[in-house]
Amino acid sequence: MVESSSELYVEGLLLLGGALIAAPLFKRIGLGTILGYLAAGVVIGPVLRLILDGEEILHFAELGVVLLLFLIGLELKPRQLKQMRMDIFGLGASQVLVSGLLLGLMAYFLARQGLAASIIIGLGLALSSTAFALQLLDEYGDLNTGYGQKSFSILLFQDLAIVPLLALVSILAPFSSDDGGSVLTDTGIAIGAIAALLLVGRYLLNPLFQIIANTGAHEAMIAAALFVVLAAATLMELAGLSMALGAFLAGVLLAESRYRHELRADIEPFRGILLGLFFMAVGMSLDLGVLGENWLLIAVAVPAIMLSKSIVLYWLTRAFGSPHNDSARVSGLLPQGGEFGFVIFTAAASQGIFSSEMSSLLVAIVTLTMALTPVVAAVSRRLMRKAEREQMDETFEGAGSDVLMVGFSRFGQIAAQVLLAGGSDVTIIDYSADRIRAASKFGFRIYFGDGTRKEVLIAAGIARARVVAVCTQKKEATDQVVDLIQAEFPNTKLYVRAYDRAHTLSLRDRGVSYELRETLESGLKFGRKTLEAIGAAEDRARDVEDLIRRLDEERLEMQAVDGFHAGSEKVLTKPLTPEPLIRPANREDASGRNRTDAYDDPSVTERETKEDATASPTGLN
Repeated sequence: MVESSSELYVEGLLLLGGALIAAPLFKRIGLGTILGYLAAGVVIGPVLRLILDGEEILHFAELGVVLLLFLIGLELKPRQLKQMRMDIFGLGASQVLVSGLLLGLMAYFLARQGLAASIIIGLGLALSSTAFALQLLDEYGDLNTGYGQKSFSILLFQDLAIVPLLALVSILAPFSSDDGGSVLTDTGIAIGAIAALLLVGRYLLNPLFQIIANTGAHEAMIAAALFVVLAAATLMELAGLSMALGAFLAGVLLAESRYRHELRADIEPFRGILLGLFFMAVGMSLDLGVLGENWLLIAVAVPAIMLSKSIVLYWLTRAFGSPHNDSARVSGLLPQGGEFGFVIFTAAASQGIFSSEMSSLLVAIVTLTMALTPVVAAVSRRLMRKAEREQMDETFEGAGSDVLMVGFSRFGQIAAQVLLAGGSDVTIIDYSADRIRAASKFGFRIYFGDGTRKEVLIAAGIARARVVAVCTQKKEATDQVVDLIQAEFPNTKLYVRAYDRAHTLSLRDRGVSYELRETLESGLKFGRKTLEAIGAAEDRARDVEDLIRRLDEERLEMQAVDGFHAGSEKVLTKPLTPEPLIRPANREDASGRNRTDAYDDPSVTERETKEDATASPTGLN
């Protein structure tokens, strides 16, 4: 028992160490964390053979996929799911059937498999990896885009298809005595399990979380969240469906709950750790012996399968109304085999549809297609961006104005309206084809271009610009533009959108002409209007707004000299004594000297707020 526990701890340390090294390294070099986890798994498992039970770890790590589907369900309200029904049951079903038919024909004619084996191989390979695809969508921030929703609909139908596919394995098994009764029974059980989950979710989940929340026990809320996810997943597994489907349905049922944000915060850390473990387990389960014995067959089969699925995905998504760009992105995201293929191929081998050697070969092929997915998806995205750039107008004909705006974010859109309304010409460049198309519908004249390239800035007329307004969304991109302009066009006046307080200090240190935090003025006005709504006079609310603005500026000046944590006494964290905000004339205190109001005298403000004023880890924006 002691040795077993010791081995468990050692394996845990190896897995955590591999994740800590590989994931940041691969992310740093631009290959993504998924390939990092896979590489770590391959090194720990089949290469160094430090951990040999990769398949057991893979089964446990599927909980990461389960938790991922639960979190996605939390973001999808039932009415949204209803709107997606055509994509789920139309596009999803078509993809499984058409891809399964094409891949089955390849197995029958090219691999010389029997009819039953070809059917199972084709349909098993038609499934895609939920874990890989959704993790990539999450990394790209594309889950709520058009192609992200199409991809998710296809994956959701594939989860639903597990029961009929496993039933088909039993029907096609040699000497099978199934007369269809067991299929009907399995289907009935599955429908009953879904109905039971929907009833429990509708009438019991919210009261359960309300009772636990009223106790104030945060640990109990975490335990309850995990219990609900795992219970729903287990119920679906017992009914023959995928665990991920059960977790997804539980998430959808809680999507309109007042506890959804708390649940997301509680589940997210477990999801991240277990999903990383899943990708590592996929790498550890790779059989290098099978790869060595069948390397030529695998080298042909892997690209053939991925190319076939990509073609089917592209034309089907086009047929269901997606534009070219979205269809191309879907085809680049879902060409791999999926983790449920492991289940189907193992079941088929155990029932004699094909040999265990064929099952191992298929598992190796699926694993390699999964490993190649991040690379294929990244290449697809780059090709699409290149195609979009070629479609955009980079001639900059007519460019050159008093103001050159780099980046047409929401911040930039508002600023541009002020400039145009004030009679100024504005040349706007942006790197997002979608944003340019959307803005063009409102009559804005925008040029496609990358503001971090010197030749683009020259073509856009930076030499004629009196001011360059940098309104890019990400501070990294903003810093690149600022550094380039200051190095190549040092006399240019720079007005820059800052991301947060730390970014503001960084920009001031660079010596830009003007900077403004993206949330400062909107937050001040929002606070003033709220103060007026609860009864404050308009003049008093405006004076308070001016006070906070002044204290914020004073704090920035102190931070620029004494460091980021200086000036914490300028942060007001409790109500001040309501006094006139205008300094009274010739008002004297007991000592005979003129005194100022608390709002006008920073020293008084410091005394009244010192014991409560602290700087947050984020610097209070």
